[in-house]
Order: sequence, then structure tokens, then C-alpha cells
Amino acid sequence: MVKTGNKVILSDDKQKIIEEFAQKKGDTGSPEVQVALLTHKITKLTQHLEENKKDNHSRRGLLKVIAKRRRILTYLQKLDEKRYKKLIAKLGLKK
Repeated sequence: MVKTGNKVILSDDKQKIIEEFAQKKGDTGSPEVQVALLTHKITKLTQHLEENKKDNHSRRGLLKVIAKRRRILTYLQKLDEKRYKKLIAKLGLKK
């Protein structure tokens, strides 16, 4: 992430995820986008922990990110069941 004036330039992966899951142009805060970004972060942390088995600080961070994703998914399920099921299928998550 790089700041230039008032604009923030995001990494390519993050930008692609936002474009794919956004509800409308400029949407970065919808539950779908948040869950997709957290899922990407979980994947990266999991890969890191496979290589660095004793990195307990990152393991704790991973557990916090997983819990946050779970809370957002629960919120989305209560808000709109159809959107929830569509997101779960698109990301390939269980439940």
C-alpha cells in the first residue's frame, strides 16, 4: 500500500479482489469484499505458518483474522441469506 497525496494505491491482489467482489463501483466496505480480503489474508498466513511452524505470533494473528471473518459471515447471513450462500460458494468456504 502506497500513499500518494489523498489517494492510496493498493497491491494488485487486493485491487483485483475488491473489483471482483464489490457490489458497485468504489465499494470497499461491503461484507463480501471484507470476507474476500480476509480469506486472501488467511491463505497467505497459512502458507507462512506451513514454512515457519514455530511462529506463534503469526498463528495468533491468523486466529484473530479467522474469528473476524466468521463474525462478518454471521452478520451477512442474518442480513441476506442469498448473498451469504453466493459468497460461500464463490470463495469455496464450508458451511
